[in-house]
Amino acid sequence: MKCQYASMRCSRVIELEKVFNDRKQLVKYVNEISPWLQGSNASSIMGGISQVERQLQDIDPIKYCRTRNFLNGKVTKLSPYIRHGMLTLDRLRNEALTLCKDPQQIEKFIQELAWRDYWQRIYQQHPNYVWDDIESYKTGFRADEYEDGLPEDIATANTGVACIDQFIKILLQTGYMHNHTRMYVAAYVVHWRRIKWQAGAKWFLHHLIDGDPASNNFSWQWVASTFSNKPYIFNLDNVRKYAHAEINTNSNDNVVLDASYEILTLSLFPNKGMKQ
Repeated sequence: MKCQYASMRCSRVIELEKVFNDRKQLVKYVNEISPWLQGSNASSIMGGISQVERQLQDIDPIKYCRTRNFLNGKVTKLSPYIRHGMLTLDRLRNEALTLCKDPQQIEKFIQELAWRDYWQRIYQQHPNYVWDDIESYKTGFRADEYEDGLPEDIATANTGVACIDQFIKILLQTGYMHNHTRMYVAAYVVHWRRIKWQAGAKWFLHHLIDGDPASNNFSWQWVASTFSNKPYIFNLDNVRKYAHAEINTNSNDNVVLDASYEILTLSLFPNKGMKQ
């Protein structure tokens, strides 16, 4: 009987291959048993413990602290391996500490690891928080004034906002995004388009190789203001400051972002400060 891949149901158990000569053979095999992936590209992110060891040799926590907000900064890109249990936060912290004489030099690096651990502890203690608003929106809008579903133009990188579309395409093509671009896209989805953060978080989890419900969803809540004291927004000048030359930051192609923070705040949150 033929397997119904589209519905993810099968009348028989398939014994999966586990040994491959190279990555090309693995990718070919995955495509063969997953016809719903037709036309998709395999992520360039390599898996395996040996890859973890190679990338650990390349970390530079001091440079990370100086450049982490820049889209071409010296980030570790180790989050997929942490997410899938191949690397612990303890080991990464200890490896980083061996590379500097003064721990204060890499304080920001350690803080980011601590944030990840914090999200996990919140998730363990309050599992309902991962999908429920922890607090009310601090945007001047009620939760029921946000749309439930993610519009097709966002899901397919056709918003018409050039840099946002580029960031989304990177997500769709690689399964990875720099943390700063995650914040940009999340803010655009929630505040410019007034979509519930849950819709965006679910979308990210579907595509991100390092997608972790705790880190992902609580970060979306932080941007949305349901787990922070104010909404996170950005403007085109901020993108220009941290982007590289391949990102389109032309004003004409990013009109909705090209304004001061004061103007954007008034435009995006006209009811902010009013009693709800």
